[in-house]
Amino acid sequence: MMVVDDEPLALKDLVRALRSVQPDCEPIEFSTPRAALAHAQGCPVDVAFLDIEMPGMSGLSLAKRLKDAQPDMHIVFVTSYEHYALDAFALHATGYLLKPVQESELERELTFVYGHRPAPARALVRIQTFGGFAAFVDEKPLAFRRSKTKELLALLVDRRGAPVTAREACAVLWEDEPCTASQRSYYQSLVADLRATLEGAGAGGALAKSWNSLAIDPDALDCDSYRFLEGDPEAVNSYRGAYLPSYSWAEFSTGPFRSRLR
Repeated sequence: MMVVDDEPLALKDLVRALRSVQPDCEPIEFSTPRAALAHAQGCPVDVAFLDIEMPGMSGLSLAKRLKDAQPDMHIVFVTSYEHYALDAFALHATGYLLKPVQESELERELTFVYGHRPAPARALVRIQTFGGFAAFVDEKPLAFRRSKTKELLALLVDRRGAPVTAREACAVLWEDEPCTASQRSYYQSLVADLRATLEGAGAGGALAKSWNSLAIDPDALDCDSYRFLEGDPEAVNSYRGAYLPSYSWAEFSTGPFRSRLR
């Protein structure tokens, strides 16, 4: 999530409102369109809140270039002028907010962005947790840009559909480090990266995201540890005492596997 506005007070007000209605979010702030565009060309962004009247490049021009870079990005325009609405909708913007932004209106826009996306077509996702973690979509290995993105998916698989908040995920992924704004911002990048990776493989439906949490859909997975817990003989025989061995936090989840083999 990013916010772009050349007016410092307006930028801070919108960021404050976003944090109020979505406490776990950590918006990335930009005061120039070019800096925002440079960021979007290298990092996944789920939604961008753009001022329209900015020097050098208008919010409308920036929106077009952002959509060229990331077609699935949601654009919400934030302006003081209603007459831009038709131009905004011509660009297929997700939303349009008038300054000063009311939290109720902002909450409505976020509900639309995160709560009413069409479900992507599902592909079969096979997950291996015994002996090492690996993910396959239609039997092709899923490639991850970051090792932490892969670890985040492993964490969600370990939770078996239970939602994980940003704060909980950060506490697990960075066990020995304090939770900082920079860390939370990086986590949001991991979430966007994971969603883009799954959607790029045609398996976006395996991920369920709400405002404050993230979860995996167990029904979208063929997972060895899930089948083990269901008593599947092949999965039981494949367990050799190593469950997600690369991740120290997974040690707390090995009890059910060990007890079944006693």
